[in-house]
Amino acid sequence: MKASEVREMSIADIKDRIEVEKANLETMKINHAISPLEDSSKIAKARRDIARMVTILAEKEKQN
Repeated sequence: MKASEVREMSIADIKDRIEVEKANLETMKINHAISPLEDSSKIAKARRDIARMVTILAEKEKQN
């Protein structure tokens, strides 16, 4: 997810999306431990997306 897309979302939407993405990341990690994913870079991409959303959320909360 691009930063511009996250910036257009409301604070509540970002918080909900972060929770969903964290759950997806945990699922991917568990599945990868059982049988390796074909594209293990998806885990790193998910972590970066979550970090990006958390950063933008902090910026938005600081503005309000």
